[in-house]
Amino acid sequence: MVWFEYLLPLLFLFPLAATGAAVLTLRHLLSSQPFSPFDTQPLDESGQTLRERLDRCFVSLFINGALGPILILSPLVYGMGRMLFASEQIWLEWAMIGALISVLALVFGLRLIRDFQKITRLKLGLSCELAVGEELKRLIRPESHPYVVFKGLPGKFRTLGHVVVTPNRVFVIETRARTPSVSLDGVSHNIVTVEHQRLRFGSWNERRPMQEALQSTRWLAVWLERELRKTVPVQGVLVLPGWQVVAAELPAEPHSELWVVSGEGLAGQLRRWQGPDMDPATHREIIAALQRRQEAL
Repeated sequence: MVWFEYLLPLLFLFPLAATGAAVLTLRHLLSSQPFSPFDTQPLDESGQTLRERLDRCFVSLFINGALGPILILSPLVYGMGRMLFASEQIWLEWAMIGALISVLALVFGLRLIRDFQKITRLKLGLSCELAVGEELKRLIRPESHPYVVFKGLPGKFRTLGHVVVTPNRVFVIETRARTPSVSLDGVSHNIVTVEHQRLRFGSWNERRPMQEALQSTRWLAVWLERELRKTVPVQGVLVLPGWQVVAAELPAEPHSELWVVSGEGLAGQLRRWQGPDMDPATHREIIAALQRRQEAL
């Protein structure tokens, strides 16, 4: 029976299938999400959104790196099994098997390259987010210095990196990571120029970081005004760790709706803001409203 020659070689694929099942089962071990030993709830850390995206990328890298070779070898193993049961070799079948192996190798090779690039970008973003979080910890003081920092506050359009409540105003702090260009002589060019609604990173320009930071700042101002039924001063801050900002840098334009800073000495810059203090009752209402927002979503 001819069809029997095509069915029996499938037996040789069972070990590969078992290995693939083990790979899919073990993929959850790569998650680094910590859980509280008291209530088993996930613990929120600085840059938690980036941590979750990084975990997903590591899982994808693990699956593509482990499952890819299994799938690539499957046609070859099946073809070798066919050699044991077939009365004659059909070279067209071997040509199709070779083409399928080549296509699978190309697909999984491109997926591995994509995962590597995404992990590199996310690790840089997480490092910058953690650096800003460490800098903002310097704001936390006793009751005589009422600074409160919220991290990962859910917004309408995206998660807000950090929201800082000071005696003067509320700061929406967004962090963006960009890799400085390196010249042929090994010199790093890390100067960014802030223009009107645009960031010029030497050889390329970007508008999206400023637009997203302004969008988050304006949304929080409207949301707080709706919650408190009063106007709340909200200031946007876009942080570019590792870059030298040469225009519109704090405190060059203290009345600008959005500050663009490098992040070095950020806590001191926020403390030095000279403006009228908010009413203590308003200050407490802002903190309570932000706490409710973070706990509800």
